Amino acid sequence: MLYHLDFRVEYSDSMSQQELFTIWEEEADTALGAKQGGTVVDLWKCVGTRRVIAIVDVPTPDILDQILFDLPIMQKMGQHVQVEVTSLRKYEDFAADVKTRLHG
Repeated sequence: MLYHLDFRVEYSDSMSQQELFTIWEEEADTALGAKQGGTVVDLWKCVGTRRVIAIVDVPTPDILDQILFDLPIMQKMGQHVQVEVTSLRKYEDFAADVKTRLHG
C-alpha cells in the first residue's frame, strides 16, 4: 500500500544546527537505505524549509506506524516532528473504477 508522508521538522532553541544535522545525517542514511531496500519509493527535500516528502510502500498501516516510531529523527526529536500521512490509490485503479461505474 502506498502512502504519502509529509515531514516537518522543527527544533528547540537549545539545539544547535550542528546537533540537528547530526540527527538528520542518521535519518538520511536510514531513509536512503530504505529506498535501496524498496520500502521508500522516493524522497524529496523541500527547498528552504525543514520539510521532507516521501512516498513509501508498506503492506499495512500498522507497519507504517511501527516504522515511523523507529525512525532516528522520531526517536530523538519526535516532539518536534510533525508527520502528515495520506493513503494513496494508483490512478490507473481509480480510472478503471470510474469507467466501470460509468459504463457498467
